[in-house]
Amino acid sequence: MHRVEYFKYKEGTLYCEDVNISSIAEEYGTPLYVYSYSALTKRFFQIKSAFREVSPLICYSVKANSSLSILKAMVENGAGLDIVSGGELYRAKLVNCFPGKIVYASVGKTAEEIKEAIQYGILMFNVESEPELEKINFAAGALKRKVGAALRINPDVKPNTHKYITTGEKENKFGIDIDSAHRIFLNRKKYNYLNIAGIHIHIGSQITSAAPFVKAIKKIKVLNERLRAKKIFLKYFNIGGGLGIIYNKENLQTVEEFAQRVLPLLKEIGLRVILEPGRFIAGNSGIMVTKVLYVKDTPHKRFIIVDSAMNDLLRPSLYGAYHKIIPVRIRAKDYRAKTKPADVVGPVCESGDFLGKGRKLNVKGGDCLAVLSAGAYGFSMSSNYNSRKRAAEVLVRGNKYYLIRKRENYHDLVRKEIIASV
Repeated sequence: MHRVEYFKYKEGTLYCEDVNISSIAEEYGTPLYVYSYSALTKRFFQIKSAFREVSPLICYSVKANSSLSILKAMVENGAGLDIVSGGELYRAKLVNCFPGKIVYASVGKTAEEIKEAIQYGILMFNVESEPELEKINFAAGALKRKVGAALRINPDVKPNTHKYITTGEKENKFGIDIDSAHRIFLNRKKYNYLNIAGIHIHIGSQITSAAPFVKAIKKIKVLNERLRAKKIFLKYFNIGGGLGIIYNKENLQTVEEFAQRVLPLLKEIGLRVILEPGRFIAGNSGIMVTKVLYVKDTPHKRFIIVDSAMNDLLRPSLYGAYHKIIPVRIRAKDYRAKTKPADVVGPVCESGDFLGKGRKLNVKGGDCLAVLSAGAYGFSMSSNYNSRKRAAEVLVRGNKYYLIRKRENYHDLVRKEIIASV
């Protein structure tokens, strides 16, 4: 789906749905995240429609964007939630997500996190190791509860994405190898308080082709057939998330094309399908708005210095990720011919603090820029590095907009600190 579907220019000014971005920035300041409700929900229903033949449980991946208003929008439209921490479980509770629609991953669940999830009655844990199985079984026994579990299997498949977001190769920390999983399934009765009834895979993020999924699913199909031959019948197959979006010039499969490739295999396997989309739903549903502070020319380079930094949007510094950057208000039509490439950089004291490099932008101090495709892994990865206040967030629906997170103030930066009397 094209990234700017709900972010378009009208008479030279950028809009989110029917709201002028400039007016939002003037009211709430910058840095600022702006999300489109219509984009979020349309992408959810697009996945639901593409996989309708298998009636999947779609659990939105909270880590992509955990803002409560976005989680509420997902839950109210029928989504479950994919969580990876006790904090994300707390958020799921706040938006009244039905426990039977929550799946819980993470390689390092603590005893307290496990206990809280069992007490809430989640659908299942995606379990990543035998020690974790033992810990969950012990916790469930102490609570006298039978708990659902799926084994997260590492299928050793290369998904052709950035190495930091590859999760399904044997060198990665995630999941259990297929042979060990087979052995665990054969001996699952020893876990008295666990109903190990599912298989989970998640091979990575920002995957633009169905081929790695097909390869991984075929491996699971073989495993499931081996288990059936041993009279072990499972109920769930969670194929994870990872569907890519357009950031720049990716040759991207549509969700319909992806579904066409994997649905025949899923039907043959015959288990209840669970999906965990995050970036696909949120990524191109949001932008980050930033203000130009200075345009700095050196003998060698031009820098556009803005009020957003790597602490607001980490992906460019962490992954070298590309985000298209456009003006909120367009200047002269021929600006590209007159403008030399510039690096868009922030105020943080790191050479790696940049949002984009070599961009042609005709701007001056006080102008606003929009960093596109910032709805996923934007605010959720932000920090207070350099004691910077985290950004505000706004959700737009039609011609109305809502402040969904207030900008932090200096008191917020230190309110948990204690000055020691030493």
